[in-house]
Amino acid sequence: MRKRGWKTWTLRGLGALLALLALACLAAWLYLRASLAQLDGERQAAGLTGEVRVERDAGGVPLISGASRLDVAYATGFVHAQERFFQMDLLRRTAAGELAELFGPKALPLDRGNRLHRFRARAQQVFARLPAADRALLERYAAGVNEGLHALAARPFEYALTGSTPRSWRGPDSLLVIWAMYIDLQGAQAPRELARGWLREHSDAAQLAFLLPEATAFDLTLDGGAAPAAAPLPRRAPQWWGAQPAAPVRLAGTDFADSVGSNNYALAGSRSTSGAAIVSDDMHLGLQLPNIWYRLALRFPDPGAPGGQRRLVGVTLPGAPPSVIAGSNGQVAWAFTNSYADLLDLVELGADPARPGQVRTPSGWETPREHVELIAVKGLEAERMTVRETSLGPIRQVGARSYAVRWIAHDPAALNLNHIKLENVGTVEQALAAAASDGIPAQNFVAGDAAGNIGWTVAGLLPQRSTAPLAASFPLALDGGVATWRGALPYAAHPRLLNPGAGQITTANSRQLMGDGYALLGDGGYDLGMRNRQLHEGLLALDGKAGVRQVFDAALDDRALFVGAWRERALAALDADALDGHPRRAEFRRLLETSWDGRASVDTVGYRLARDFMWALYDLLYGRANAELKELDPKASAVAASPRWPAVVARLLDERSAGWLPAGHADWKALQVAAVDRVIAALDEDGTPLAEATWGRRNTANVAHPISMAVPALRPLLGAPGDPLPGDAHMPRVAGPKFGQSERLTVSPGREEEGLYNMPGGQSGHPLSPFFLGDHKAWVEGRRAPLLPGAVRHTLRFVP
Repeated sequence: MRKRGWKTWTLRGLGALLALLALACLAAWLYLRASLAQLDGERQAAGLTGEVRVERDAGGVPLISGASRLDVAYATGFVHAQERFFQMDLLRRTAAGELAELFGPKALPLDRGNRLHRFRARAQQVFARLPAADRALLERYAAGVNEGLHALAARPFEYALTGSTPRSWRGPDSLLVIWAMYIDLQGAQAPRELARGWLREHSDAAQLAFLLPEATAFDLTLDGGAAPAAAPLPRRAPQWWGAQPAAPVRLAGTDFADSVGSNNYALAGSRSTSGAAIVSDDMHLGLQLPNIWYRLALRFPDPGAPGGQRRLVGVTLPGAPPSVIAGSNGQVAWAFTNSYADLLDLVELGADPARPGQVRTPSGWETPREHVELIAVKGLEAERMTVRETSLGPIRQVGARSYAVRWIAHDPAALNLNHIKLENVGTVEQALAAAASDGIPAQNFVAGDAAGNIGWTVAGLLPQRSTAPLAASFPLALDGGVATWRGALPYAAHPRLLNPGAGQITTANSRQLMGDGYALLGDGGYDLGMRNRQLHEGLLALDGKAGVRQVFDAALDDRALFVGAWRERALAALDADALDGHPRRAEFRRLLETSWDGRASVDTVGYRLARDFMWALYDLLYGRANAELKELDPKASAVAASPRWPAVVARLLDERSAGWLPAGHADWKALQVAAVDRVIAALDEDGTPLAEATWGRRNTANVAHPISMAVPALRPLLGAPGDPLPGDAHMPRVAGPKFGQSERLTVSPGREEEGLYNMPGGQSGHPLSPFFLGDHKAWVEGRRAPLLPGAVRHTLRFVP
């Protein structure tokens, strides 16, 4: 009887526990549902001049129509906040150095680095100086954001998980979002200069010229210029060359080390089936959920538009000023890639114990201004940080040296709302003129119009330099005789190209110009150039006149032309002598030969082995330098110093200079065999059999909501499937686990119904939303989807 009673109470207890668990799950589900966006219905809104409609299709893509531009901005803010507020908050907090307030001490290093620039204070100053019409636009957008946030039945779920309360949105916050993009797109220039400075100090002039070429045979520039002659190969290598660090390093090829990217290109009307230009854009950025871009169409009255109604279609950046970043206005379409112009200088400062509190700049002694910044830290007292600022910029300490950070992002003219001008341009020439003054990080701007014209310029503020590009790409020594820039380059002096003879324009982060224009842009870390060359030549090879579909597919080119050359080197090194008595090397060679289709395909083993072979050579040659560089800055490396390093190594393998052969290797073939052995050892350590080391197993999508990093148990709910991804660096289809094509967009202005699009996530940042993953499957598979919103499924009306 007693045993039966215990059994009964045990069952009752388990039942109660399960019931409580079910109730907790139900409560969590109900809470999550309460923070879903409102899709249908009617809302009253103060300040509207007329009705605004938000009509969403089955994928959640809205067409926002209103009686005025300000009304449309309000509704855009409402929609952005309801679908993406946490993303917007992270962007403004990133720029302002306020992430530790949400995530605690682990975010302090990032906050300290960004707080150095005092972008929160700069945003207030820039906002106050904006024209009244621009301030009004940001304020209406902010009003919509706050109304959208408050209209949710519960705060966004991320704030419940972090135990915090969302702060209201203000006009200057949209400027912080632009600065967050400056950090993302130009933040690597300081580590690059530190890396190049270290190489300069540890190499002689001839060695440095060889190691850091300004161009290679891969470069294919817009002006058609020839690359300068390669520097002579010095007889001896620097002492650090080929020396391994004390601790073993992880194979560089294991990581997506060369995360440089973006393609944009235009085909002139003379080469299109319609006679209108075709413009395409795939901007390569870090990938997460929600995706950085929010796709939409906007419609509002405009006397200059066909029929008096302006329709914009493309991608917006939630939180940024409410306009289409890349897309079409019905008459002109435009696209961006990062320019990699040289936009930052590290200027060495001097000190003297006899002058306490002062620093010496190239212009003389001065007393830096001091600003006390309080960094809020979740769960702890605020951290006090003093920023010392010179006339050249804030002071950054690197080891025993002090540098003034002279960055174009600090210039008050670096931010404005001139991007809005692109909404109303009617020709490519008008677009190029408007784009030059755009208040964004300097970008390659490519545009095409309905009449078939195409053009390129650099959009965004550029420094006016009097120093040669090579000299300006190193830290500027106090008495080195190399001056930083003074003032900005006039917008009218920005380089430009209109209607080239080939009927096409391509840019892909590599060097754009060989002629005089190169001195205007400098070199802030240009890509190797192979990706742009492959894209350019792929478009030239299109048969006859092309349509939007063919141009869209150019971004999916995953032919392994670059890695194929490294495969040939590995095969040549693995001759009979190298294979004798080494069955693993023999298997490596067999897989290079048989598991190879000439592409970065998910099922090929040969591609991964050839790629890792190249990176193993990098480890063997640059390993000691990389260990030293990491002490200066976590992002400093030989790759940062020069993405052209593969051309340097290839030349050494071809010329086989004895003075550059690392100690411990009989000849250059032995070094290459050692690289093969290094790849095999790395795969063994990872537990991956050679025959199973496919590219897809290595290149697997890891796209998730940032909250899943803080709460890994939520990864299944907050992440995309771990799909194997075709593509890689140095080819148009750039793809890595957490980096790649953040969108693919192709459109002919005036023919937007033919436009194509996909992106690696959906419209919403909410895991219960039907729009959370959205286009992800189409993006993985490279399937084309319409750019414009489809049939209306949901309608939300705003009335005065």
